[in-house]
Amino acid sequence: MTSIAIVTGASSGIGAATARRLAAEGFHVLAAARRVERLDALVREITAAGGAATAVACDITSDESVAGLAAAADRLPHPVTLLVNNAGGARGMDPVASGSVADWQWMYEVNVLGTLRVTQAVLPLLDASGAGTVVVISSTAGLVVYEGGGGYTAAKHGQTALAETLRLELCGRPVRVIEIDPGMVRTDEFSLLRYGGDAEKAAAVYRGVPEPLVAEDVADCVAWCATRPQHVNIDRLVVRPLAQAAQHKVHRVE
Repeated sequence: MTSIAIVTGASSGIGAATARRLAAEGFHVLAAARRVERLDALVREITAAGGAATAVACDITSDESVAGLAAAADRLPHPVTLLVNNAGGARGMDPVASGSVADWQWMYEVNVLGTLRVTQAVLPLLDASGAGTVVVISSTAGLVVYEGGGGYTAAKHGQTALAETLRLELCGRPVRVIEIDPGMVRTDEFSLLRYGGDAEKAAAVYRGVPEPLVAEDVADCVAWCATRPQHVNIDRLVVRPLAQAAQHKVHRVE
């Protein structure tokens, strides 16, 4: 039976790759993001490949917009069985002593409160399906801190705490909670946003790294976790490229 997978932040990067992969797995994907023109192009691509997808404009920092997302999902003629909380991001690499409060607020709003809003709105639908799954795309930054990453690691630690708490609170109900923590992933926008559009600084993050992860690698992890038998819960999946042994240990070549 066809079921619905909601993917936030689906207009680019990991979100778009996840939408494509889940459609290929047989889900009807509800692709959510602010940039509707990109979503429309993604839906056309998925449909042309034989999949099923619907675009929904959604700003995860808005209660009203998120309520509209849940309502759109509820109107589709299939049960909602999967939510992928992918939308998020980083801003700045300033030390704590001089970090921008506005940047910290934005990162907490998008990564933590955005996940909270969407999960709260969609949880009744997942519960009603009898076989729901919540996936939280956090980061290895939610497990280990590093210099210059105070705001982002604080937000990702918060997102990890949300996922762990939710799993405890849903014990006994038919909803799994899965946390996926990628390390170094090269996408078109993540580092560019973090460095305020400075393409040179963004490129330097990956310079010399033989093969950083790409969005499709994370999408593969999402699909694998989500398609395990319902009694199997992958609590946490940490995924890094071979070149990254730890947050501070990255092999680079000249």
